[in-house]
Amino acid sequence: MDDKGLNNGEFAKEIGVVQSTISNIFGSRGTNPSMDVILRFHKRYPTVNLEWLLAGEGDMYNDGSPDAPQSGQPEDSGYPLFAENAINAGHGADEAKNRKEMPSENAPDQLKGSVRQEIIYKERPPRKITEIRIFFDDNTYETFKPEK
Repeated sequence: MDDKGLNNGEFAKEIGVVQSTISNIFGSRGTNPSMDVILRFHKRYPTVNLEWLLAGEGDMYNDGSPDAPQSGQPEDSGYPLFAENAINAGHGADEAKNRKEMPSENAPDQLKGSVRQEIIYKERPPRKITEIRIFFDDNTYETFKPEK
């Protein structure tokens, strides 16, 4: 902000956040900026060194000057972080060498015969109610016993 000569309101407008967010970061509350604020800042000012911004280490700008383009990338490349490229080439769905589950051509443990299950139902003698308790919200209860 000092380097560009901006106040809190102008800076907030530049990076697309509300002024109170910037005031909370630099004011008496001293809150840490969220990742969203940092990413918005970096999108607007890509030449600022992220290591300097996050940890205060290194030069303020990537190559020492505020107006230099950032390492050959356009300001808004739109390039996703985990995109497939020559270095991070994706493997097709057929590639399974690093997967834990491996499809097998023949299932070795297939059952040779059929399995027969039999369910046996046993009748129990009828049950009888011996007591019913009803609890009330005033911590009392009543007990009912059927007559024989």
